[in-house]
Amino acid sequence: MPLTTTTHLNFPGTARAALDFYQSVFGGQVIATTYGDLGMPPEAPDADKIVFGQLHADNGFQVMAYDIPGYTESFAGATRREHGVTITDRPFFLSVRGDTLAEITTYWNALNESGTVVEPLAASAWAPGFGMLTDRFGVTWILDVQPAPQADGPWRVSAR
Repeated sequence: MPLTTTTHLNFPGTARAALDFYQSVFGGQVIATTYGDLGMPPEAPDADKIVFGQLHADNGFQVMAYDIPGYTESFAGATRREHGVTITDRPFFLSVRGDTLAEITTYWNALNESGTVVEPLAASAWAPGFGMLTDRFGVTWILDVQPAPQADGPWRVSAR
């Protein structure tokens, strides 16, 4: 039976806005359930926040999102490049890999709206296109183009 892995993002009250933004980038359908939908009184501070949110697009992209109850502060932390090395205090990055540079460039331009470029989208030693950015919701993305299979080189196939 195949497994599916879906990134589940936690937000400080911005899950709905993030899901809507990612839908504008990748397409698909957003499904969102609020705490109020599950019985929290409407006057409660978090009643309109997302307890279960998901975006699923026909192109295979999917992500889940959740608002941390009672949390309204944006998350501290950053990712940057120094002397050719990525420096971060983030526990993960989201990676989107496409077949062509044109496809990845489209996603790059959309995600970078009000974002911060960490590493510009350009050819790299391992891919025809690679870039890293942090979007306006604080999520750091790696976008790259699927490299051609190689017998040797930095991305060779291992037969372990």
